[in-house]
Amino acid sequence: MAYEVDGKTIESTEKGYLLNVEDWNEEVAKAIAAQEGIEELTQRHWDLINYLRDEYLNNAGNQPNMRNIVKAMQKNWDDKKVDAKALYMLFPESPDKQGSQVAGLPESKRKGGY
Repeated sequence: MAYEVDGKTIESTEKGYLLNVEDWNEEVAKAIAAQEGIEELTQRHWDLINYLRDEYLNNAGNQPNMRNIVKAMQKNWDDKKVDAKALYMLFPESPDKQGSQVAGLPESKRKGGY
């Protein structure tokens, strides 16, 4: 599978995860999101995407689980009512996995769980 962005082919795995993290940019994120059925990336989408990228790129490849993502978004959005349901509204398939895919990160090998 590959994404076509600005006349450039971006290679990905069968599941749509980028083969090279360095190929990612905001236009690539929009293309991946569209492929995933996410029509528009709001500021909250970008907050989550940027958090996931920061954790992976600047924290030794860390891919946070849902509990850590919820806590980070509560702090980031200054909203104590943020819960997993709110994050699933952004990324219906799975905020940690689908969010990572849109963020251009490798597929998580973690088992599910909260």
